[in-house]
Amino acid sequence: MNSERIKTIASLIDKSDVVVDIGCDHGYLPIYLKLNNLCKEVYASDISVNALNTAKKNFQKSHVKIKTFLTDGMSDIDEYFNTVVLAGMGTHTILHILEGEKIPNKLILASNNELAKLRSRVNKMGYTLDKELVIFENNHYYSIMCFLKGDKKLTNKEIKFGISGNKDYYKYLKDKNTQIMKKVPLSKKIKLKYENYILKGLIEKK
Repeated sequence: MNSERIKTIASLIDKSDVVVDIGCDHGYLPIYLKLNNLCKEVYASDISVNALNTAKKNFQKSHVKIKTFLTDGMSDIDEYFNTVVLAGMGTHTILHILEGEKIPNKLILASNNELAKLRSRVNKMGYTLDKELVIFENNHYYSIMCFLKGDKKLTNKEIKFGISGNKDYYKYLKDKNTQIMKKVPLSKKIKLKYENYILKGLIEKK
């Protein structure tokens, strides 16, 4: 419950939001939102019976009432909601869920891979990347994105590296590219050198 990721996701949620945490796992985010009165209402859903049962037990222990849904995505959720959280899963799964018909105006997304693809595809779906927060937890960087309905297009640089402005994260990406350059052919090395040139500018930006 003291997870920095949970607190960071919660910071992107407004008091007026009606939230569905899709793939809620243990239900820690809904509990945190409910106990701290951080949104108008929150629901929890998961495709796994075991995960949802664990979440229900945690809700009881925390003395909170949270309605749950056993479903893959949003299609079977019969309550009104204007915000969804999709965190702790891959980009392919997130995009699959977003193919549904009941996509709300606000999406809070935290993928564990293919971040550029996620930014690009969701932007093309008619959403603007409003905020992006990057945190370091458990020896790993996590990027948490908030998309709102809108037609502002991302630049290639924003698609590739996001809009967090987190210089430690940019340094990490630059160092990672430098290590990869030692093991790849020249064509790939040129691309990585160009990426590092862009990252250098982001790191030095005031």
